[in-house]
Amino acid sequence: MAVTDVGMGPAPGRHPGADRGGPVDVAAARRILVVRADNIGDVVTTTPALRALRAAAPDARIELLASPVGAAVAPMIPELDGVVAVSASWQQLPGAANDPAADAAAERELLERLTAGRYDLLLVLTSFSQSPWPVAHLGLLAGIGTRVVHSREFGGAVATHWVTPPPDTTHQVDRALHLLAAIGVPHRGRETSLRVPADAARAAAELAAELTSAGRFALLAPGASCAARRYPAERFGAAAAQLARAGLPVLVAGSAAEAPLVERVDFTGAHPGVTPVPPVPLPVFTALLATAAVAVTNNSGGMHIADAVRTPVAVTYAGTERPTDLRPRSTPAALLGRDVPCAPCRQLQCPFHHECLDVPAGDVAAAALGLVSPDPSPEPRSGHREEDRWRRVPSTT
Repeated sequence: MAVTDVGMGPAPGRHPGADRGGPVDVAAARRILVVRADNIGDVVTTTPALRALRAAAPDARIELLASPVGAAVAPMIPELDGVVAVSASWQQLPGAANDPAADAAAERELLERLTAGRYDLLLVLTSFSQSPWPVAHLGLLAGIGTRVVHSREFGGAVATHWVTPPPDTTHQVDRALHLLAAIGVPHRGRETSLRVPADAARAAAELAAELTSAGRFALLAPGASCAARRYPAERFGAAAAQLARAGLPVLVAGSAAEAPLVERVDFTGAHPGVTPVPPVPLPVFTALLATAAVAVTNNSGGMHIADAVRTPVAVTYAGTERPTDLRPRSTPAALLGRDVPCAPCRQLQCPFHHECLDVPAGDVAAAALGLVSPDPSPEPRSGHREEDRWRRVPSTT
């Protein structure tokens, strides 16, 4: 049992019932289920943990339980053998639209799927504010013998390995690796990574050639999973026009649901160098991003994908989260935003006037241009020292 410096009891923030499980013989596992049932960026941040897990269990079948949107990342994670896509009840907001009978039926169906999977090991990856206990309990009912979670809250014997999490300010990549380290799995690097399928790379190359005749372009992704993290589309449009006037054409991309947002960025085609991209599958979007000279995104899935494919990225970073929790660490990045007293707010809708994103479009364009390599055929975009990889650029008005 961990103790304080004076040996008087458990360390602060640690429940006395936690940290009783020992190392796990991961190499002996035949079927492993990793849970990260939220958004695209969250799944991307699991890739270092999945890399470490694959190295520790080279012969196991490793599957990911993910949301339908997060599951779209799975084809680009070579360590995975399969994906369980589910709209998990523990990731949904309560509301009038909920149907108790349908919710219960969906939960029973998921339990049947987990039981049929015959998993030996369940690893539940969470952010600091998420509870692992609902899915860990499903794992118990499904007969999964080893269930590993992070929590400071009591969960009894629902998990076999109940691990005290690191500080809430820990980067999401490091948080996932901390859970693996607790059961004896060493990390194999802390950089996120994605592997673009060959057919997606070909489709992206053809699309880029069709949309722009220039050899280099910026890719702007205006979407985010909630409104609180979206820089105004009109300002994105103004920034895109400035990039185009500087000689760097801009492709504006988003999902099918974000098509109206993409069109607002290209407001009436104000500059011929700003071109909307028709909705494409996530691997094709990723391939486009991998070939861009620079990306411009919100603190969203686009930011994480840019980091994973080593494309420099200028980020309009809302005050919904701390930059230290999620910032890009594998590619040069500039984080733009204003320090506000309400951050980090964790809100889905800003209750004020989005002061944290009151960043002039010119600042966004200048940050993006500052990240573009002067060499049109640069060496692989990695190897920068940690202190050079990101910098917060406060806006000025």
